[in-house]
Amino acid sequence: MDLDRSVPVWPQVAEELRRRLDAGQYPAGERFPAVNELAAELDVAPSTVQKAVAALREEGRLYTVLGQGSFVKGDE
Repeated sequence: MDLDRSVPVWPQVAEELRRRLDAGQYPAGERFPAVNELAAELDVAPSTVQKAVAALREEGRLYTVLGQGSFVKGDE
């Protein structure tokens, strides 16, 4: 993923994760990758990924189960 470091990075990460969700890379009901895993993969700080994941939760695309992680929300 090519990032434009002259603008905030977290919205770019959120957009990349949206693309992956739309492409079905993370199926509904499945556990979403851990923040640290995504941070290492995308070469960004974990706090950047946390902010992007929080945005996806606010959009209703993910939900979190305490102690288990984030999961992809399906169409209910």
